[in-house]
Order: sequence, then C-alpha cells, then structure tokens
Amino acid sequence: MNMKKFFSVIIAAAFLSLDFQGLKAQTDVELDPEFGGRLSLSVDKKLARGLHVSLEEEIRMDNNFGSFDRFHTTLALSYKVSDYLKLGVGYAMINPYSSSNSTFKSSRHRLMVDATGSLRFGDWRLSLRERLQATYRSGDMNEYQNPRTALTLKSRLKLSYKGLRRLEPYAYVELRNTLNAPVISATYDGTNYMTADLSQTGEAGWFIDGWNGMYVNRVRGSLGFDYRLSKASSIDVSLMADRIMDKIVDANAEGTKLKSYTRETGFVGWINIGYSYSF
Repeated sequence: MNMKKFFSVIIAAAFLSLDFQGLKAQTDVELDPEFGGRLSLSVDKKLARGLHVSLEEEIRMDNNFGSFDRFHTTLALSYKVSDYLKLGVGYAMINPYSSSNSTFKSSRHRLMVDATGSLRFGDWRLSLRERLQATYRSGDMNEYQNPRTALTLKSRLKLSYKGLRRLEPYAYVELRNTLNAPVISATYDGTNYMTADLSQTGEAGWFIDGWNGMYVNRVRGSLGFDYRLSKASSIDVSLMADRIMDKIVDANAEGTKLKSYTRETGFVGWINIGYSYSF
C-alpha cells in the first residue's frame, strides 16, 4: 500500500469512528470555512546528550485573519532514548482573547506527555507521535456542558525527507480524540429532548450519565518545510487544514435542562510560520 492510500485509509477510519453517544437526534450545523495564521518563536537548549528543554511562544489569528485569537506559552522537556524513540513532557499556558469585548478570557493550563517512534529509510523518515494532554479550564464555567479538565489523545503520522542540504519538506496527518465528552441519557421526540422516563425537557433532572464519551473531533493534515538558516537557527513554514467535528451541549447551570445538542462540522485552514534557535 502506498503512502497516499495509507493516509486515505486513516482519514476514512476517523470519520467512521465518530461516536456521538446518547441522544437519538441532534442538530447538525455546517460552519462556513475559515482561515487563520500562527506565528511562533522557540528556543531549544541542550542539557545533556539526548536531553533538551525548550520554550515556545505562539500567537494565533483567526476569523479570516481579522482578529487576534490567543497566546500559547509552552515549556517542554524531551529525551531521545534511542534513534527510534523520543519521550517528552510539557506545560502550556493558553491565554484566549475575546475580540468582541477586547479582553482576555480566563487562562487554560495544559499538561502534555508524549512518545514518538521513528524509522529511517534512506533519506526518508517516518514517525508516529502519541500525545496525551489534559487541559484545565480556570474561571467560571458551566460544568454540565464541558468537564473542567478536558482529556485529549493526539495521534500524528509524519513523513519527512532529509535528502536536501538545508531544506526538509514534510507532510503529516493527525487525529485528535476527545476522551471525556459528556454522555447524555436524553432522547428526542422530534420536538423536545426527553429523559428515559419520557418527562419533558424542563423536568429532566440529571441528564449527564458520565464523562467517558470518546470521539474524533479533529482530522488534520499539513504540508510544509523546515529550512535551516544556520547551524543554530531554522524557519518552519506550513499549510494546515483542520476538519472540525464538535459536540456542543447547551444546558442550564443546574444540570436539570438540556436546551440543545448540536454537532458542528467545518473546515479551518492555517498558515503557520515558526522560527527556532538551538544551542
């Protein structure tokens, strides 16, 4: 099987594995295509053989480059166990920005652990990275709509070519799996959301059965290149496409009424430019 067919099989499997549990009906909404950009600056310090620490600052623009979206500040530690395996841990502070009222929202705090396996075939390098991340939402929120800490597993398969002197082109596909989405016991009679005992929505009582719902909510593909400016610095440029598939639950703050259940799908395109310095 060639690589093109291989990537097609992975993406098809992701769509087939979508699992919107619980409700017998939901509102499906197709969002308008949107484009954005990411600019990043990172510094990487070698502490010992195979052991590195890095600091990255990223700025994101969205709404077709019309508004500032967020800051990402990431501190990470990685260790290259062998030519075939690298392990890493990291922390990211995310500062989302609300363009509607020109203020920063409550920060999010993310912990990450990952393992990357790699194989070399001449000048080609194939790698698979599995990253588990937990994102804590600070500030006020309705915990009947989203868990306070979101758990996600990201699986990335990347192919790069190292046969050129300074230029390293690459392509990857990545699946993002939500691991603790809400599981809802209510059903839908065509007009109202109902509980198992068929009471009306406004009298539903507790409708969350748990937070163990799992589904793929992003399928991401990217084409790009890394260009080495000098021995210590390089620039990375890529085009990235996200297929978004999100479950949106709207409930009251008491957890007694399910107002709506929506499945949002859409496309977001990204232009990414990053500069890194290593020493």
